[in-house]
Amino acid sequence: MKKYNVAVVGATGMVGNKFIRVLEERKLPVDNYYLYASERSQGKTISLFGKEHQVITLNEENIIDKKIDFALFSAGASISGEYAPIFSRHGAIVVDNSSRWRTDPTVPLVVPEVNGESALKNNGIIANPNCSTIQAVVAIKPLYDRFGIKRIIYSTYQAASGAGVAGYNDLKYGADGRAPVKFPYPIFGNVIPQIDVFTESGYTKEEEKMIFETKKILNDYELKVTATAVRVPVFHGHSEGINIEFVAPSTIDGIRSALSNAKGVVIVDDISNGKYPMPIFAEDTDEVYVGRIRIDNTVNSGCNLWVVADNIRKGAATNAVQIVEYLIKHKTA
Repeated sequence: MKKYNVAVVGATGMVGNKFIRVLEERKLPVDNYYLYASERSQGKTISLFGKEHQVITLNEENIIDKKIDFALFSAGASISGEYAPIFSRHGAIVVDNSSRWRTDPTVPLVVPEVNGESALKNNGIIANPNCSTIQAVVAIKPLYDRFGIKRIIYSTYQAASGAGVAGYNDLKYGADGRAPVKFPYPIFGNVIPQIDVFTESGYTKEEEKMIFETKKILNDYELKVTATAVRVPVFHGHSEGINIEFVAPSTIDGIRSALSNAKGVVIVDDISNGKYPMPIFAEDTDEVYVGRIRIDNTVNSGCNLWVVADNIRKGAATNAVQIVEYLIKHKTA
């Protein structure tokens, strides 16, 4: 079996660290790992498979001789814009977790359970979608295939860790009354109906990302999608209320059947016993949990779903690693 050389760019960050843990668990056929970070991390080491790896300063000189096959990026949009083409030019396929390439029409935006085949049509760069979009489309795709969809309404309840270490710390230290650093208002004991900056439309960039990315991943630019994204005082795990209007007639049994047969979906929906998805049960798992499944009687055919997943694992690291697994399986590298 062929073995590959894999790089992690942004290895010392929250998502970069999770990349490493997921790589350890999933045991890809890898010959060498190269862990990159900024010059500030020079001299640091990171444990991977019980071996200490020296963190490599990110510059082209440290890339050209490594013969890297895959590079997992979580270092921000500006770094990705500069270095993803460099890795690609030297033979690597980049899977980027930032927003830099998601709207680029030449770059596939991939969730393996939904549109894995799109990863095969890359020009050296593949975009990992927004964390909130990933879990949503995993739940939506089987329903889209079964009934067709006219309209989607997203209401998200997103964890503080979605804003990185600084967001996590705002919640952690907010309990002690410390002023927020990342968020415009305290997140402890509060909800903030703003994720990213506001645009001229009145929507935030986070909301616009979800709207656009859903259409791109499903390859349906006529689909009607709207969203409200809210930051909540939870450390890990995004929750979403999703309202869907279907094209074809639907039944609760048909909806449940489509979801129960979907890859990556776990139904947790036993309201008589108080069982439904919650972030505390999704933490550090790779599945998308769906519950509170019910018909929406305000439209001819529709439903409401409650969807929960770990935003750092499935919403970032695991999805990126799954893309690499898909490429390896289809022997594109």
